[in-house]
Amino acid sequence: METALPVIWFGVIALLWTGYLLLEGFDLGVGMHMLLTARSGKERRAMLNTIGPVWDGNEVWLITAIGGTFAAFPSWYSTLLSSTYLLVLVVLFGLIVRAVAIEWAGKGRTDRWRRGWDTAMSLASFIVAFGIGAMLALTTLGLPIDAAGERVGGAFAWATPAALLGGLAAVGFALAHASNFLALKTDGAVRHRAGSFSARIAPGLLVPMLVWAATVQLAHGRGWTWLTLGVALLAGVGTWWAAGRRREAAAFLGTALLLVASTVTVFGSAFPVVLPSSVDPAANLTVWNAAASPYALGVLTAVAAFGVPLVIGYQAWSYWVFRRRLSADSIPEAHVFAAAVRRR
Repeated sequence: METALPVIWFGVIALLWTGYLLLEGFDLGVGMHMLLTARSGKERRAMLNTIGPVWDGNEVWLITAIGGTFAAFPSWYSTLLSSTYLLVLVVLFGLIVRAVAIEWAGKGRTDRWRRGWDTAMSLASFIVAFGIGAMLALTTLGLPIDAAGERVGGAFAWATPAALLGGLAAVGFALAHASNFLALKTDGAVRHRAGSFSARIAPGLLVPMLVWAATVQLAHGRGWTWLTLGVALLAGVGTWWAAGRRREAAAFLGTALLLVASTVTVFGSAFPVVLPSSVDPAANLTVWNAAASPYALGVLTAVAAFGVPLVIGYQAWSYWVFRRRLSADSIPEAHVFAAAVRRR
């Protein structure tokens, strides 16, 4: 059992990251679409309202993925985050700006105020998606670390082609997944424009995700991960076919399947290495030398057995409650708050 727990928790961490990319992926993509495809303030409000009830719940997956890594694989956590601390700070800044933009965009009295926060929301969403994708690519394709788990090189040693590939993969997937989500959750002009984006542009945006999965597969893959890579490729083709015929639910499920198959390929191929060293393969961190003590993993397993189903059940209920379509026509005009006048 002691030997099995690190393997189980590697699977849990992979599941948490997959859940984050799947759910927060369309959140971040919607934020970027507010700058790319929206044509008016009402359309941006309609886009924002599609994720309004769920965006903060989706970020729980990021918290649990990072927290689970800290508790189950402290060496993995400390080496990855300390080696990419500048990237981590930028991602945290993006998360803060994004949350503030969502809350403050409707609090101003002018169109300039709202446009400014909408722009901030879009740029912050891009930063977060790119940063998370870069970190995950580095943890599967390699960081320059030595036997002590310390970064070799300067503060930007993490800035490699692998980081660029992962960042582009996450951004591209977020935009493609969000276009299918918006086509499924909205009506009118927003729905039509999102469907056109999904059919014409989104297929190309999914290529970096497939390249990332194929790169890890070619470097470390197993026989069964060739099958999951094939599923990812077929899902990409199916998404393009469904989007072209305006089968919105099928297109959304297609991008979801592509992500799941890609992450299974990536993590399945990388196992048992959790953080490969691009300097010396002997310095690789694995599920064995990076794991916490058996006692700590046992306590974590007991807590997760109760907490994870609860979180998944609550989120499923939230999506069911807010399942209706939205339209820009249903968005009211922006309120103008008159200044209070004190009577003498």
